[in-house]
Amino acid sequence: MADIEREAMEVDVVIVGAGPAGLSAAIRLKQLDEDLMVVVLEKGSEVGAHILSGAVLDPSGLDALIPDWKEKGAPLNTEVKEDNFYMLGEAGKLRIPNFPMPPLMNNHGNYIVSMGNVCRWMAEQAEAMGVEIYPGMACSELIYDDKGAVKGVVAGEFGKNPDGTPGDSYEPGMELLGKYVFLSEGVRGSLSKEVIGKYDLAKDADVQKYGVGMKEIWEIDPAKHKEGTVTHTMGWPLNSNAGGGSFVYHLENNQVYVGFVVHLNYKNPHLFPYMEFQRFKHHPMIADLLEGGKRVAYGARAITEGGYQSLPKTVFPGGALLGCAAGMVNVPRIKGNHNAMLSGKAAAESAYAAIQAGRSGDTLEDYDTEVRTGPIGQDLKRVRNVKPIWSKYGLLASLVAGGLDMWTNTFGFSLFGTVKHGKNDAQSTEEASKHKPIDYPKPDGKLSFDRLTNVSFAMTNHEESQPCHLQLANEDTPISVNLPKFAEPAQRYCPAGVYEVVTEEGKDPRFVVNFQNCVHCKTCDIKDPSENITWTVPQGGDGPNYPNM
Repeated sequence: MADIEREAMEVDVVIVGAGPAGLSAAIRLKQLDEDLMVVVLEKGSEVGAHILSGAVLDPSGLDALIPDWKEKGAPLNTEVKEDNFYMLGEAGKLRIPNFPMPPLMNNHGNYIVSMGNVCRWMAEQAEAMGVEIYPGMACSELIYDDKGAVKGVVAGEFGKNPDGTPGDSYEPGMELLGKYVFLSEGVRGSLSKEVIGKYDLAKDADVQKYGVGMKEIWEIDPAKHKEGTVTHTMGWPLNSNAGGGSFVYHLENNQVYVGFVVHLNYKNPHLFPYMEFQRFKHHPMIADLLEGGKRVAYGARAITEGGYQSLPKTVFPGGALLGCAAGMVNVPRIKGNHNAMLSGKAAAESAYAAIQAGRSGDTLEDYDTEVRTGPIGQDLKRVRNVKPIWSKYGLLASLVAGGLDMWTNTFGFSLFGTVKHGKNDAQSTEEASKHKPIDYPKPDGKLSFDRLTNVSFAMTNHEESQPCHLQLANEDTPISVNLPKFAEPAQRYCPAGVYEVVTEEGKDPRFVVNFQNCVHCKTCDIKDPSENITWTVPQGGDGPNYPNM
């Protein structure tokens, strides 16, 4: 559709994604020069609609960006008062004392927050400074100049038919052109994936690793609520089937965040991450907490887990990767928002210096250097071996060896050097014949819920007449390869029930993609064993509408 004519708008910096990284970049650019034209494009129906995070926020990123955030009313209302770590068995639990934990694991001074609400507040700060923020504007294409540098994006294309041709109400969208383009799309963003491939940004990096995080908000009995309490668990129900664990955070208003993370390098294609989460809530410790309460929201999101050694080059001609578009999560701390904010700040400073020097469309090498050698790189480097040790040698080894490595890294050295991750998560999936199916209890409708019922609590919606944004490289692969070889794990790894294999009497099985259910977690783009699925953006405003995640 290259012959479509679009209006073009030229600005100084185009930012894709109104998450903590993109908004930090926008704010910092305006702090440096209030006359810079800065545009932020957000695919969600509003800022925060697609933001899902734990989250216990380390305020260091916010401290660096907006030192007076308290006076300005940032929604950091619940300071962490108590830290608990448990190893779970099916019916019991073992408290892991806090004193052997490396100092970086301490949550003292951190806050239990809704990152969606933090981003809404950051957007207010940005707009007050003159940043233009356009929600409901999905960025569907990158625009390159004649030298191959990124010079802008296509945003706001609406009204395509299912086959991709313009429909009766077609709107071609706009070209937003900038001296620099920042991609802050979060995990596995479609434009970020494109530039990483086009410019071979990951050629010197280890493979990227991921987890899928699922989260519910519960309103619980006030007698059981302990505001400021943070609890993490490992062990049951995953045990040796997969890496991962849970979090339970007590925020204000008698609410708790109940979350569960499954590392996506699991081998058994019969594993069902969503049902592991539902089963977890029946552990006596969790069931007692939630009994008499009600679930009020649900969502899911992939998490980057590769860490320091998996960081691609974060710059390319004409732009930069910010936050989780590059992968800046500190896995043992389960924190990345502070690094996202720091990356936005650093990218803004680099672009500002370049624009002041009369440059545009080149590669901001000093930003990449700052990511690797500054606070972000220091944060990630000292925990770089925890995830690969866990993946290769199991949970116990990770607790002992990974913990020891974090302690020695506190003093500036590692016993293990840098441990490699090995295979990517898709390649980690083994054939179904090597594993036994897993029998999951049926959800009871009180503590545990079926997927489709829970997805309704994500308030996700997609215009059904548009092209499917979940693209299959080969439409035959799910039935001809994935079904006989891997028992088609898309039926299970998707936390929103998008994919199903339909079998009707007398007919061949069919692979059905219910894209209307999609909560934009990107797990399918990561875990499909044939690497056959590509997640792209639907039209703007579609997807989940998270209220308080």
